[in-house]
Amino acid sequence: MRDQSMAFLQQLVDTPSPSGFEQPAQRVVREYVSGFADEVRTDVMGNVIAAVNPGGKPRVMLAGHCDEIGFMVRYIGDDGFIHFAPIGGVDAHLVPGQRVYIHGRGGPVLGVVGKKAIHLMEPEDRKKVLKFHQQWIDIGAKDRKQAEKLVAVGDPVTFAVGFARLQGDLAVARGFDDKMGAFVVMEALRIASRRKLKCALVAVSTVQEEIGLRGATTSAFSVAPEVAVAVDVTHGTDHPDVDKKRFGEVKLGGGPVLHRGANMNPVVTERLVKAAAAKKIPYQMLGVPGASGTDAWAMQLSRGGVATGLVSVPLRYMHTPVEVLNLKDLTAAAELLAAFAAGLDESVNFIPE
Repeated sequence: MRDQSMAFLQQLVDTPSPSGFEQPAQRVVREYVSGFADEVRTDVMGNVIAAVNPGGKPRVMLAGHCDEIGFMVRYIGDDGFIHFAPIGGVDAHLVPGQRVYIHGRGGPVLGVVGKKAIHLMEPEDRKKVLKFHQQWIDIGAKDRKQAEKLVAVGDPVTFAVGFARLQGDLAVARGFDDKMGAFVVMEALRIASRRKLKCALVAVSTVQEEIGLRGATTSAFSVAPEVAVAVDVTHGTDHPDVDKKRFGEVKLGGGPVLHRGANMNPVVTERLVKAAAAKKIPYQMLGVPGASGTDAWAMQLSRGGVATGLVSVPLRYMHTPVEVLNLKDLTAAAELLAAFAAGLDESVNFIPE
């Protein structure tokens, strides 16, 4: 991965963006793509929409969502302790004992998620998962008045961890799901911008996926693509205690994952496979018997229907502060999407036969 791309990825991942509060990260996206996109705009939802060769045909949309899971301040007690609710599918098992940032008006405020110490708990209570309303954030404030000088009800909260390298090409971060998807679609746009395209290629960093595919729903309507591909994470199953008979075999470093199923247009999938073979890009395949739960679902059902595909990147430990992926899979996914777009013209028929 080239240095500028790595810097973009790290800055994007480290910038907080819980659903509904994505704009700091979206500013990072806009700044990056402005160097090569023919058009860049932000819509009323906060989606960043960038295009190369906007007058081409067919109109192709790539989407990766920029939002991450997190929390929101719900109540500040008289004692200065802060009570919160999850944004998106946060695993309650993992929250107690974490350091977090509350992103207040004056900047991030460090806090810790507290609970009763194990020594003070009844034996049967030690086996239970604490519900979110039974946990609290301690920022060290002596009372509500002091706390409210720093934070307010409605402020977003994220885990206080960032991007780091592991061994080889593996990296860890909170929010790889799915800021890496926003990274991949913008990298694909950059690569494609250096090629002669017949299609109009539109890359969208979508918002609010974690709370209902909301940004993809509105941006797909406004972009009105004939072809669309979502980029998201999928579960890597190359670690202990995962049943491959249930979830398939997916390896980090094995290349991007393509999908077959009701959410995927068969012609799009076939052309993705052919593009991978032509460029000698390794890929993996999964079957998806129902809705994919990704932006692909919203895009496929936009207007009169869109020929849709899904490209995923293998990820370990999804929806935790320690999501792990292989950086080579990101590069391969971007190259694949650029090659896919370069092979499209208005003669391609996506109607299933």
